[in-house]
Amino acid sequence: MDTSENFIDFIKIYCRSGKGGAGSVHFRREKFVPNGGPDGGDGGRGGHIIVKGNPHLWTLLHLRYRKHIMAEDGQNGGAAKCFGKQGKDIIVEVPIGTLIKDAETEEVLAEIMHPEQEVVIVKGGRGGLGNTHFATPTTQAPQYAQPGEPAIEKYIYFELKILADVGLVGFPNAGKSTLLSVISAAKPKIADYAFTTLAPNLGVVPYRDDRSFVVADIPGIIEGAAEGRGLGLRFLRHIERNSILLFLVPADAKNIRKEYDILLDELRRYNPELLDKKRFLAISKSDLLDEELEKLTSAELPTDLPHLFISSANMKNIQLLKDKLWELLNR
Repeated sequence: MDTSENFIDFIKIYCRSGKGGAGSVHFRREKFVPNGGPDGGDGGRGGHIIVKGNPHLWTLLHLRYRKHIMAEDGQNGGAAKCFGKQGKDIIVEVPIGTLIKDAETEEVLAEIMHPEQEVVIVKGGRGGLGNTHFATPTTQAPQYAQPGEPAIEKYIYFELKILADVGLVGFPNAGKSTLLSVISAAKPKIADYAFTTLAPNLGVVPYRDDRSFVVADIPGIIEGAAEGRGLGLRFLRHIERNSILLFLVPADAKNIRKEYDILLDELRRYNPELLDKKRFLAISKSDLLDEELEKLTSAELPTDLPHLFISSANMKNIQLLKDKLWELLNR
């Protein structure tokens, strides 16, 4: 099955909370109490819509065909100070890293960053007070109660940004998926053509002493991705939450420095804050280079950018790459 068909990272859903139940206008009526006072109960609160972080989800696929999310209305208050039943809340489980926005105003309503984290994104209407609350020495038999508050309805954006320690950034066919497959247990689709990866792949990289970190293989960026060309714009958002950006440029590229500069410029045009992240350059397929070529290539690279020549084919410097990434993550 093609994982790209199952990777959904953006959904728009109509949401409506429950309306509050009305307070009751009622008076105590018993055989030996002919003039009982007010005893109307309060209405119940309408149901909230709540989002909850689920660490076992990695896509919004389960919400793909859910066009409406509507919570239950609160029930009206009753006699004898009986409160109306509260409307049932709706809990929507989402992957860690999901951003929830008001579709009309773009206001961020919640950001789910932790397992089991819960946030109310659409509040249910409060229940109205019964006439019991409105009795005074001068108005001992109030004939009114509060109505419940109305439901709130709005369209909501659910936007997933993958959480990973390291994000792999590179042009299509740079060897990102192959690298992920050799440093982790991930099994991404790999072939010798551009855009093999159509959805981000996550891999847990085992490290020394039972430690580990998470690497995300982001689908290939092309020149002009920040303007919407290729697949880049759709997936650039997933780079925003990575602690380290691992740029991957193949050794057989015409100009390694130029490819790196183009990638960096695409990130800058999409979101300049991405340039504040820690960066590391890996020159993949370096089994094609001899020692002299490596020295010539190194001389052309930025002096402030740490780099390493690696090869997934013969595992050249793969453990050293893990060491460098771990060091950057914990610096």
